[in-house]
Amino acid sequence: MHLTETADGIRFQVAVQPKSSRNLIVGSYGDALKIKLKAPPVDGAANRMLVQFVAKVLKVPKSAVEIVVGHTSRVKQLLVHYPAAPPSAEDRRQLRQAILSLAEKQESP
Repeated sequence: MHLTETADGIRFQVAVQPKSSRNLIVGSYGDALKIKLKAPPVDGAANRMLVQFVAKVLKVPKSAVEIVVGHTSRVKQLLVHYPAAPPSAEDRRQLRQAILSLAEKQESP
């Protein structure tokens, strides 16, 4: 999984599979993180669930997770904002590690 650090946060790609039996992080899927979601891809429901699910797993507010590319695609680019501006080196390290750890395990909160 490829992460890009910006001044605002960390960007990474996700591959979303809607209409799953449960919300689940599957793991790495090429350069993306594969996530299964219960919501259907109708009227933005899957996008809203994606933001809520990623925020819950990373233990950040929903407002810290933003879909920046791919609103109508299954492959999306997320930006997870740093908790403070300007972020400390420790904030950067912790967020980066939390995102990378998602690819290593399956999550189903």
